[in-house]
Amino acid sequence: MKTCLAALVLLIAATTLVPDDAGAIPAFARRHKLSCTTCHAPFPRLKEFGEEFAGNGFTIPESDSERDYVKTGDELLKLNKDFPVAGRFDAFAVWDDAKDIDLDLQSPWGLKLLSGGNLAPKAGYYFYFYMSERGEVAGIEDAIIHFDDVFDSGVDVVVGQFQTSDPLLKRELRLTFEDYLLYKAKVGGSNTDLTYDRGVMLSYGFEQTASDFVVTVTNGNGKGEADEHRQFDDNSHKNVGLRYVQGLGERLNVGFFGYAGRDNPLEFDLFGNVVDMTENDVTYWGPDVSVDLGAVAFTGQYLLRTDSDPNLSSGLMDVETKGIVAEMIYTPAGDLSKHWFTVLYNRIDSDVDDLDHESLTFGTTYMMARNLRLTMEYTRDLEHETNRVVVGTVTAF
Repeated sequence: MKTCLAALVLLIAATTLVPDDAGAIPAFARRHKLSCTTCHAPFPRLKEFGEEFAGNGFTIPESDSERDYVKTGDELLKLNKDFPVAGRFDAFAVWDDAKDIDLDLQSPWGLKLLSGGNLAPKAGYYFYFYMSERGEVAGIEDAIIHFDDVFDSGVDVVVGQFQTSDPLLKRELRLTFEDYLLYKAKVGGSNTDLTYDRGVMLSYGFEQTASDFVVTVTNGNGKGEADEHRQFDDNSHKNVGLRYVQGLGERLNVGFFGYAGRDNPLEFDLFGNVVDMTENDVTYWGPDVSVDLGAVAFTGQYLLRTDSDPNLSSGLMDVETKGIVAEMIYTPAGDLSKHWFTVLYNRIDSDVDDLDHESLTFGTTYMMARNLRLTMEYTRDLEHETNRVVVGTVTAF
């Protein structure tokens, strides 16, 4: 504990001595010659312009120029002159009195390569490859192609691998080491949660009523590798999610999320015939609210999950799991703040006792540069009365 407190003191002292600016900026900022604050506040958290930039196929239509593309003489071929690549490096020191080894230097916690850009008018791609995630090669996580305003219908279509929680809170863009735990919770032997999956996402907004809808159709069994039959999905069912958001004025949004799926993994006998398995019906539903008051932003999410038979005929029937994710972010100077403060509350109550969790996290971020930030956070596990302190750095280049 004394070692960790000393590290905290040194980190606080160091933040008063660092310079304001840095030279390196990631791929999109390099191409468009804009500050990271145009899209992020702070990175990787997206602002409204950042969401719009991604929706436009990672281009800014007003500044899109022919000189950015290779001249091939083919009007239907639009190749970037440069292949945009960026990197991200996360490193942490973690003190946790719930662990046998209470102090762990987790460096690098994560190291990944990212790429994204324009493919054609109103179409773009984005993916990243985890070269190291907690010491393992995690491979590809986010990997999508985004079609904007398909056939001038107003509908955006995303295909590929993404998190089904993205329409709610984007886990990859959070400011804390602590996760949004409700979205990761799996019940019994079920493969279903709200993290990575393969499928398609469709979104449409009604400008007149400030209403937005997002529909996802996914395999429902995560991002594992293909089986011996060269198939990703382990059953014939598809999981469907619906996200509805209603704007109430400029600062308040209320929403609803619903999700229905089924676990029914196929098993084969020695002759290659399908063996029938008991099915587990999975549903999620719940409301959410977000408030943006400028310096203070709050998001709260409640979800109730039900599983009809999560262990597939093992006797665990009709299980309910409910939870809350609530986050408040304070930015003293708005987008140009160098200091950011975060409060995150996680709660899970389940009929499966091992899933029960309640914690409160207090975090602070200091921007050494727009693409280099220092973080400190304290998490109190209210369920088990334990403590965790994290200090670290997150950088993109």
